[in-house]
Amino acid sequence: MNIRQSFYLTNTLKFKCMSRTDGRIAIPRNVGDVLDLATDVYTKHTNDGASSPLLNLDGVDWTVVGPTIPTALSLHKQAERLKSQMEETYRERDIYMPAIEEAVKVSRNLLKAHNQKNPKRLGEWGFKVADSAPAPKPAKAK
Repeated sequence: MNIRQSFYLTNTLKFKCMSRTDGRIAIPRNVGDVLDLATDVYTKHTNDGASSPLLNLDGVDWTVVGPTIPTALSLHKQAERLKSQMEETYRERDIYMPAIEEAVKVSRNLLKAHNQKNPKRLGEWGFKVADSAPAPKPAKAK
């Protein structure tokens, strides 16, 4: 049997193979989840010891990267706590903002009324006075 006959026989046979997935393995996008996964990978790598296939990686040394995972995880948890604290602090600050903004607006209006001929004097109060002419608005295309 030559190669041509072998190819013909192989192609004419109907092989039924069990389908399988592509083997897509997703890596989490969330930093905390990546750190948890890295912990699992490093633990398995160290448990396998000399038989770990990760010893053959080119450019990545788990003996260097692995010990940094707990530090990164600790810093991540600290950052999450600070983020929660920051959000709570912003919510507390926002309670006061409507009254403060209203006080600034009515003060500006009163001072502008008192200084109609020289609005630049509002700069003495901390207001930024734009004394240049406003830019013309572009005409709408029809």
